[in-house]
Amino acid sequence: MRRVALLLGLILVGGTVGTLPAPRSSAQTAPSLLLAPVPGAFALPVAVVQHPDSDDFYVVEKTGTIRAVRDGLLFDPVPVLDVSAEVSTGLEQGLLGLAFSPDGDFMYVNLTGIAGDTHILEFEFANGVAVPTSRREVLFLDQPEANHNGGTLVFGPDGYLYLGFGDGGGAGDPNYNAQNREVLLGKMLRIDPRPEGDAPYTVPADNPFVGGGGSPEIWAYGLRNPWKFSFDRDTGDLWIADVGQSAEEEINFQPAASAGGENYGWNHMEGLQLYTGRPAGAEEPADHVPPIHIYPNEGSDACSVTGGYVYRGEAIPWLQGAYVFSDWCDGKLRYLRQENGEVIESGELGLTVPLAASFFEDHTGELYAVSLAGAIFKIIPGAP
Repeated sequence: MRRVALLLGLILVGGTVGTLPAPRSSAQTAPSLLLAPVPGAFALPVAVVQHPDSDDFYVVEKTGTIRAVRDGLLFDPVPVLDVSAEVSTGLEQGLLGLAFSPDGDFMYVNLTGIAGDTHILEFEFANGVAVPTSRREVLFLDQPEANHNGGTLVFGPDGYLYLGFGDGGGAGDPNYNAQNREVLLGKMLRIDPRPEGDAPYTVPADNPFVGGGGSPEIWAYGLRNPWKFSFDRDTGDLWIADVGQSAEEEINFQPAASAGGENYGWNHMEGLQLYTGRPAGAEEPADHVPPIHIYPNEGSDACSVTGGYVYRGEAIPWLQGAYVFSDWCDGKLRYLRQENGEVIESGELGLTVPLAASFFEDHTGELYAVSLAGAIFKIIPGAP
């Protein structure tokens, strides 16, 4: 599973060697920033989401509960949802993701059941809590191994639900799922979870493989374990952080104008390199979309990328338009800027979050970093 013995039962595996392309311009010197803790003590938080119609934060705990921070200030000890009795918490399993429908009336969660398979569930949401009796399963996905479950689910600017799934686990994608467009593992999906009639979901007519060439739910493929993805709230661009195998951690960039169908290369490619464990005779796919950014682990404590957001807040003007992310192992907060799909600047923010598991964007565009150790921090300006 790699050199990191994953503390607290979560493994987000990364790599050891790689080649980092130099940005066209050198990084600026980041101004002083601080981490301000959010009230509350959380058990293995892996995601935080704000409700569309309130200032409440909802914290996803890997062990199977969702808790609220009311008005962004007051920790509510009563769970918003508790599915802990049916969640497997081994390895990369557990309650992994949460999304609210754009109107705020429904919540969707991604959980790993006791048998190790993925369940995407819908609940009505009323008075600040989930309505247990409204539970409905939207999608079920068999997971052959205990790792590479992905877990993020997000409503895109188009109102559809996007879901990220890993390749099914096992080192090197032994079943070659990521390049197989007939399976949903190793993919980004795009669905409508509120269809008319009895279907659990419907597929948008403009998905890239509707009518042939692959499962119609697929939006993009060739992913190993997308651990967090997000849309730029201003541009609609999609950023996907994909955890590496043994060479490179990568971040993929999909412009808002994309019609989908991108092949991000795994398991023929790992970052910018041909993957050493690829199928016999396999070379770089002709349609491979290279990552916008990679970083190696050789000679460092990094091991596994944690995706974040493009900063669109007002408190830190210097950071405007920069994509902020981290690494599970070294916890360093990093940033990069792009123009026309090319990185023009990258660097570090001078902040470290131990066990950096996730990021969170509030309604104003301000960013927060989430530590699996139990803390959530707002990124704020330091002394001038």
